[in-house]
Amino acid sequence: MADLAREAGITVRTLRFYRERKLIPPPRREGRIAWYNEHHLARLRTIGALLERGHTLGGIAELLAAFDTGRDVGELLGLENPLVPPWSEETPVRLTPEALADHFSEDITPENLSTSLDIGYLAVDGDAFVHISRRLLDASTELVHKGVPLAAVLEAGRQVRAHADALADVFTDLIRTHLLSDVLGRLAACEDVAPHEVDRISETIEKLRPLSKGVVEAELSMAMDRRVRAEVARWLPPERPAGPEGPERPEGPERPDGPEER
Repeated sequence: MADLAREAGITVRTLRFYRERKLIPPPRREGRIAWYNEHHLARLRTIGALLERGHTLGGIAELLAAFDTGRDVGELLGLENPLVPPWSEETPVRLTPEALADHFSEDITPENLSTSLDIGYLAVDGDAFVHISRRLLDASTELVHKGVPLAAVLEAGRQVRAHADALADVFTDLIRTHLLSDVLGRLAACEDVAPHEVDRISETIEKLRPLSKGVVEAELSMAMDRRVRAEVARWLPPERPAGPEGPERPEGPERPDGPEER
């Protein structure tokens, strides 16, 4: 215990206090000997980093509880079905808890962390988080830095995810109904299918990848154009049309054409 406390830069008394508060997992025991490992050291360093960033021990305990019950990385990235290569080209990002706090500062709360885990933006991998997408992480960070609360960003992300799932349903229904109905029907009836038919499933889906992405990108771009124009028209007052001889001048007292007669 003394060695672990020294490596973490804390006192043995503080380490015991963390154990009592269940901020670190219990050590492995062999008889009366307690064994600590690198996992315990990483957790202590995380606690110290979060304390430096202004988090309270109570808040840290809730964050770590959400961290410990987070989703597995394999589940998050959908690695369980190797038949079809993933359509997503996103790059996952590995983050320590303190690095995540650097991205979102005081917006890192147990509620926001739990929401991120629930949506699937984050997963737990050992002593770190994995964010599913570098692009989504960068976009979320930028919005928060511009003043949008992280809770609002996550709610918007949840809505976008629901609409994206609905769009995916549209395209998979097209594939199922019009392109692969024969082979999928035999599979549903538990009939044997030839290897080349299994390859056909994968090839068909792969060929439709750029088409579906192109359709969604085009429709979203046009929808944003329509909505932005409509919103700008609402926000800005209408311009007053100029008269036939140019813009109207403010009214004032009439000036005589010549010198006043006395």
